[in-house]
Amino acid sequence: MAYSVRHITRFRYEPAVRESVMEVRLQPRTDMRQRCLSFSLDVTPRANIMVYRDFFGNAVHHFDIPGQHEVVEVAAQAIVEVLPPTPSLATYACDWEELDERVAEGDYWEMLLPSHFARPTELLEKLRAELKLRRQGNPLELLQELNTELYESFEYAPNTTKVDSPIDDALEARRGVCQDFAHIMIALVRQLKIPCRYVSGYLYHEDKVKDRSPAGATHAWVEAYLGEMGWVAFDPTNNLPGCERHIRVAVGRDYADVPPTRGVYKGEAASELSVLVSVAPIDAPEPEELPPVMVIRSKPLNSASSLALDHQQQQQQQQ
Repeated sequence: MAYSVRHITRFRYEPAVRESVMEVRLQPRTDMRQRCLSFSLDVTPRANIMVYRDFFGNAVHHFDIPGQHEVVEVAAQAIVEVLPPTPSLATYACDWEELDERVAEGDYWEMLLPSHFARPTELLEKLRAELKLRRQGNPLELLQELNTELYESFEYAPNTTKVDSPIDDALEARRGVCQDFAHIMIALVRQLKIPCRYVSGYLYHEDKVKDRSPAGATHAWVEAYLGEMGWVAFDPTNNLPGCERHIRVAVGRDYADVPPTRGVYKGEAASELSVLVSVAPIDAPEPEELPPVMVIRSKPLNSASSLALDHQQQQQQQQ
């Protein structure tokens, strides 16, 4: 399946800021599961854009906008072909001993250790005990069950957590967004000594009745390394396995490695961030209406420093 993806991010500042420096991770990955057939990135005001690959192989675009400006708009457009999943994963399912051998032979340590947002806590330990999570059956079956259990145990509730919320906020409230679901599952899976990583991207909403996460936003899920099967995707927000509707943009230890936008600006200003995301099959007719714009407002900055960094304003929480 081939998709057209449009992602527009707009920052507004009042009063004008003196300079903005930003990096974005918006270019879909090209690998064995999908191909990014085309990608363009337009920045207003105009800026020289540099591109590099980070440690995890994600494409990162970096730019600097000097001079006063009140608005920064970043518009990304991509055509992505997502390949169908393997017909039957169970055919390649390994047991725990085989998985341990393959992990020991590879370099997966960064996806086994606690990370900034995916780390053990007392509340996570209580959830692990409640779910009676331990090594049993085979790894694939266990993670499929965990995917469903997290879906059933937590309510999907937008705006209940922030971009930098620890997992305890969602664990205590038993509600959150896809970012929280992914971090909780990653922390639990790593305790089983299974390498697990965070995936940032988009979900095409073919059937809006079944998907809890909304259209018009970025999405997040996880991938676990399962030996011969490679990295297998699980979407605990929607109780889905990885499928042709999942479009991968970036992977990392957790969200801290893969925010769609991150940057700093010079000046003291109130700011507003708005985001529009549209995903559609390339052969679909043009939609009559675009998805709603998601707006995140930030409070006026109180710092007297000339260099201001506001994570909530400069990063987009994944819904």
